Order: sequence, then C-alpha cells, then structure tokens
Amino acid sequence: MARPDAIDRDRIADLVDTGLRNLWYPIAPSWMVRAAPAGFTRLGLHLVAWRNAEGGVHVLEDRCPHRGARLSLGWNRGDRIACWYHGVEVGPDGSVLKVPAVPGCPMEGRHYLQAYPSVERNGAIFTWFGDAAHPEPAPLDLPEQLADPDWSSFLCTAHWRCNYRYAAENVMDPMHGAYLHAVSHSMAAGAKTATMRARDTATGFVFEKTDQAGVNFDWTEFGDTGGHWLRLEIPYGRAAGPGGPFSIIGFVTPVDRQSCRVFFWRCRKVQGWQRDAWRFLYRAHFEGLHWNVLEQDRAMLEAMPNDARERETLYQHDAGLMKLRRVWNARARAQLAEE
Repeated sequence: MARPDAIDRDRIADLVDTGLRNLWYPIAPSWMVRAAPAGFTRLGLHLVAWRNAEGGVHVLEDRCPHRGARLSLGWNRGDRIACWYHGVEVGPDGSVLKVPAVPGCPMEGRHYLQAYPSVERNGAIFTWFGDAAHPEPAPLDLPEQLADPDWSSFLCTAHWRCNYRYAAENVMDPMHGAYLHAVSHSMAAGAKTATMRARDTATGFVFEKTDQAGVNFDWTEFGDTGGHWLRLEIPYGRAAGPGGPFSIIGFVTPVDRQSCRVFFWRCRKVQGWQRDAWRFLYRAHFEGLHWNVLEQDRAMLEAMPNDARERETLYQHDAGLMKLRRVWNARARAQLAEE
C-alpha cells in the first residue's frame, strides 16, 4: 500500500503539471475571439469564448448540456450561444435559456455548465480558473509595464509543444541567454560565467547575476499578483530608438501536459512622438529579430522529453527555477489541503 505522503506527492505533482488553480491565466490574444465562437483547450479543459453585442467576452466550458456537442461549433447570439447540433441556447452563466425543439423543456432555466470569469487586458483575454472553494476571482494586478499608460507594449504569443513548466523555467534561467541566444541582436555581450542569487520581493522573488548588470539577460523576476508572471529586462543601445529599458512580461498558460501557450509583452516606457517612432521601429525591424530569439527557445524546449525533469542534474545557476518549483509545490499543497 502506498504511503499517504507518497500519494500527496503524486497529487501535488499532478496538479502542478496540469496547471495550478485559483489564478488568472491569459487564454488567447484578443484577435482570436471575433464574431464567431472560438474553442480553446487550457489547463486540460475545453473552453468556448464569444463576444456579446458590446464586445465583452464570455467563457464557458465547451460542452452542450444536451448531448455534449462542442458549443464552439455553434452560433453567437450575443447574450447567449446556440449549439449547432440541436439549437440549444446557453447563457453566459452556464444555464440553458432555450430548447427550440421542445418549448417548455425542463432543461430551460437550469444551470449545467461551468462559467469562467474573464477580462480583457493589453490585447489578451484573461480567465480565472478557480476551484470549488474559490469560484469568485481574486483581483488581477498586472506589472507596471502593462498597467501604466506611460508604457507601450506589443503582445507576442505562440503555441509551444512542451509542458508549460519548461517555458516558465526557461525564463527563470538568465544564464541561458549568454549561450542559447549568444548569436542575437541583444544578448551577444557579457560573461559566460556568473554567480547567481535569489532575493525576495513583495510579490515573489528576483533571480539575478551578482557580478553583471545591464549587459545581457542578467535577472528575472517572478511575481504572483492574481496571476503568475515573469519579468526581465534586456539592455538596448541608442540604435534601438527612443524609450527606456526594453522589458518583457511573460505569462505561460498550460494547454495540456504536453503543450502550452506563451504570452510575451515587449515593453518600453515612452510617450508622445517618441512612442510613435518606437512602435514604427519595432514593427519595421525589431519584431522579426525578437521572433528569431523566441524560436531558439521554442526549438530547444520542444526537443526536450516531457520527463526531462526526472533525469536532470542541477547546479548553482538553477537555483531560480528550483525556487520557482518550491513556490508551485507549496501552492499546490495548499490548494489540495483546502479540498
């Protein structure tokens, strides 16, 4: 018989592997949800999103309560979604509003589906994945680069065929910039050795090089402010145009155990005509260069086996991702304890 602590470890590992609950996650860029319903898989759950007449977004589990057909294949009726299979109409709270084939059907007025609170921020749709004890969402406080109007940002998002943990841990590893991205427009400089340290912040922690700053990808911050995000800065010279430091805010959303969707906002603090100049320069020149860097990360992580964590040998530069894993495990343990 398995020991209780072993069972707990398995449950914790399973929850972390599929995605922690009671957090906000970006599920899609805004442009993916237009007039027609859109279907997504996030945290192993099938979801449907659609817009009402005012442009607001609703998110439900993607399942018709009648026969289990995908609502994402149906029609957007504004304040409701209609199943293509038999026309059953479901409201944004998950209750059946109308069964056209059977007037007065007992299904009408009953709540069948899970609704997911959602908001739209900075060109992305954020959705609250609460458990039974936390159906109401916590506040979502985004980093200043996404909350302060003095900052300008571009959202870059992509589907990666790797577990979301690898994508997040990759960002929490500043040292890989000097190697994987050594041939790039912004990370060719700096030492290939470093002493690293972690220091706590009010919302998480920073993992940084102690003997180099402002040269390369020299630090990463993890924050928990309703959602889990990562922040870093890459130094930019005068040739990169107007604006302050080039910052990246990252969220990683699990799709299933083998894939994820990454969201990276590329940000600079810039106003007025300089803002317009920076945005033009980014679109005309730097966006392609940044995609090249992101492709290097994708190629490396997708080539790693899904069980690579079970056969790794870590050293001092990996203290940041080890700390992140402890945060994930502690949060999973607390969620399971509440159940």
